[in-house]
Amino acid sequence: EPMVAVAIASLTGLPAMVQLLPHAIRFSERSFVLPFGLTTFIAAPFGTWVLVSSNAEIMTIGISSCVLLTVFLLYRGWKPKGSNKIVVLTIGGAIAGLFQGSAGIGGPTAVAIALSRAGDATLQRANVIGAVAILNLCSLPALWLQGLFTLDVIVISLVLAPIYYTATWVGAHFFAQGGDRHFYNVALIILTAIGLITLVVSIKTYFEFG
Repeated sequence: EPMVAVAIASLTGLPAMVQLLPHAIRFSERSFVLPFGLTTFIAAPFGTWVLVSSNAEIMTIGISSCVLLTVFLLYRGWKPKGSNKIVVLTIGGAIAGLFQGSAGIGGPTAVAIALSRAGDATLQRANVIGAVAILNLCSLPALWLQGLFTLDVIVISLVLAPIYYTATWVGAHFFAQGGDRHFYNVALIILTAIGLITLVVSIKTYFEFG
């Protein structure tokens, strides 16, 4: 069910986050990560409250649709006006935090915001890693307070974490070997896949169990 899935996703990404965080700290923009991260931490608990008190499938359908729309706009070359301004970053962080806390899919929103900023692939990747690392951390306290880190959740997370970690290492190796030339397009393709899969699964689950 959605509450269990969000808890598992939050724990599974922690080892990979530790692996990539030194790169993000070294290369990311403080002017992006700090305001984005602050509002993410503030908004995530409210998202978790929505998760445990409302229909998560409906919310996930809406979020997935927003992700797909954002990817389309980025593909067409659209960028948020004033994407370097603190106001835009704080609003974006709040939205990502709500999405992360409520459905565990704040990552695509964070990635879309990071990709909308000017800079080379190394800078954009570092911003993405920094934003996603913050998302992984921001939802943990609220999920713990809600009692969602059960023994089953911890066991499943331990099984999945090595797979996630290995895939992250492969992706980092690909980037270092020239993948930076394809980073932007590959990121959009992955975001599209995540959005479509999440949308289809959410709609199917809603009509089966809603």
